[in-house]
Amino acid sequence: MIPRTVFSEEHEQFRDTVRKFLEKEAAPFHSQWEKDGQVDRALWTKAGEMGFLCPQAPEAYGGLEVDFGYNAIVDEEIARAGLTGIGWALHSDIAVPYIANYGSEEQKQKYLPKCISGEIVTAIAMTEPGAGSDLQGLRTTAIKKDDHYLLNGSKTFITNGQHADLVIVVAKTNPEAGAAGTSLLLVEADSPGFKKGTNLEKIGMKAQDTSELFFDDVKVPAENLLGAEGQGFVYLMQELPQERLSVALGAVANAEAALGWTLDYVRERKAFGRAIAGFQNTQFKLAEMDAELTAMRVFVDRCLELHCDKKLDVATAAKAKLLTTDFQCKLLDECVQLHGGFGYMWEYPIARAWADARVQRIYAGTNEIMKLIISRELLKE
Repeated sequence: MIPRTVFSEEHEQFRDTVRKFLEKEAAPFHSQWEKDGQVDRALWTKAGEMGFLCPQAPEAYGGLEVDFGYNAIVDEEIARAGLTGIGWALHSDIAVPYIANYGSEEQKQKYLPKCISGEIVTAIAMTEPGAGSDLQGLRTTAIKKDDHYLLNGSKTFITNGQHADLVIVVAKTNPEAGAAGTSLLLVEADSPGFKKGTNLEKIGMKAQDTSELFFDDVKVPAENLLGAEGQGFVYLMQELPQERLSVALGAVANAEAALGWTLDYVRERKAFGRAIAGFQNTQFKLAEMDAELTAMRVFVDRCLELHCDKKLDVATAAKAKLLTTDFQCKLLDECVQLHGGFGYMWEYPIARAWADARVQRIYAGTNEIMKLIISRELLKE
């Protein structure tokens, strides 16, 4: 593999700390968490104590105030170990940055320190039963009434939905204005009228709590408006490149791990009197996967460099998400095939990874939406 130059020595020391923490505090328990449908909440506060949550957050609120490379390391190590129940990426890379970037000083002081410590777990509620990637088709409304907004509607497929103490809700504050009528609201989980549905049963990512959320005349204080009214869609478009880069980072790291597991397996497993690795078909499949994986790694590392320099554009982030998640699923399918029947057994990491990866092509904007974004950039005058 081509040497990586995107990370400094300090980054790699941080990686070592994250890896050892996950090996001790998460890996031994993840199988049980898959049965429980969620990770142990104590893992969040332990991570907060170690500085693993929201490392980009300003020091003034308790953060490390470092570059996104530290977030990337956490994402990669979770993906490398197949610990898909841990929703730190959604919290640190996606939800909390909205508060840090668009929140008032009062909102930052109130929420950021506890987001960093793990006392507050966040979620972002975009998707609705009738509106997935079509954010302009949202039906959840938040109508201004004196000193508060009256929030009504429902959301689905919400990561961290069960654990969430604070949810960024995407709602229409002016239903007649289309995208220009979309706003973001900070909704606390104990608000009257806010209910969490049951933990959704998924075909993969079984340890990740994913929920429906329901809002029935929830009174959200006007001061919990995040940023300016009517600017929600703009904020979402500005933050989505980081979300898509986060997905791409996890996809490549998980693919690297899966190829490693498969190399170990084919060296040991014998068929027709010799190791599977001795067959030309196996060798060619491994060579193809490794060649493509090298290209993916170099591209995503360059995207990470661009993002740390605030130069990653929307279309390039979409390319990274599209290419890496399609490749991740292709590689995992090939690796399952090389494992034979054992590749279909849940006790094998490759089986879990295969099931967990399929959603990567769906969330953060489907890969079909990525193609639309890329084509619009190509065809614009």
